[in-house]
Amino acid sequence: MRVFITGATGVIGRRVVPLLVDAGHSVTAVARSDAKRAALAKAGATPIGLDLFDRAAVERAVAGHQTIINLATHMPPSMTRMMLPWSWRENDHIRREGSAILADAAIRNGVERFIQESFAPAYPDRGAEWVTEETPLAPTKYNRSLLDAEASAHRVTRAGRTGVVLRFAAFYGPDAFTLHEMANMVRKGWSPLPGEPDAYISSVSHDDAAAAVVAALDVPAGIYNVSDDEPVTRREFNDVFASAVGVRSPRSLPRLVVKLLGSIGELGSRSIRVSNRKLRATGWRPATRSVRDGLPIALKGEV
Repeated sequence: MRVFITGATGVIGRRVVPLLVDAGHSVTAVARSDAKRAALAKAGATPIGLDLFDRAAVERAVAGHQTIINLATHMPPSMTRMMLPWSWRENDHIRREGSAILADAAIRNGVERFIQESFAPAYPDRGAEWVTEETPLAPTKYNRSLLDAEASAHRVTRAGRTGVVLRFAAFYGPDAFTLHEMANMVRKGWSPLPGEPDAYISSVSHDDAAAAVVAALDVPAGIYNVSDDEPVTRREFNDVFASAVGVRSPRSLPRLVVKLLGSIGELGSRSIRVSNRKLRATGWRPATRSVRDGLPIALKGEV
């Protein structure tokens, strides 16, 4: 299969590319710099530079491919910057305009499958209840654009092709800058997560997320949650994290601090216990069942 992938050098994309190549697919991968394109070529892909907002260039680039995997995002470079709503403007642009342009190109070029990344923590607070794909999203102001990105995939389905939305839980892995910043917070005695101790957080390792993207090549059209099997409470997350870095369990962030974070703090405080049952039913299984197992491994370099 000829696969076209954006976001190919991100923490998930750079894992997806070799998995696709090893599975025998012909992979065209988008990257911004010469160094990143060289790394993709070494992994066995055909690297290209592409302006995702240039409709004509996108049309030419995707022609002849059977699948488009859109993992393109623009994440703020630090947890502090993540707290600033304006730091997400470029990400909004990609999700609104970039995803729409790719979907248009997919439809006009007869691309059979369109896989779009999305964000499971945009679900509403459901306490200890399991959250499924049937639960309506409730994004806050800063990440409302994910609805536009998902709409692009649904539009591909309505055009008679297969549109797939992957709602990823909170990522973690040894190469995530957020993990290192969180470790510093824990060492200083503070939880890296807003929210009450009994509120749930759903996570997925980078490797399991990448495996889910490859699994999405064979699933029916629709929305799929990508999360580990066993979400944990913030209390348990903090205990596991602290134990892994060799310090006491941290204190919860003061409610005033969370309130000052605005819509980002409100979304980050929600209790979201994501069910991965629908994707598991297609044959995908996370290798890491829970952060209880995965975090200590990811944090080895922090000890």
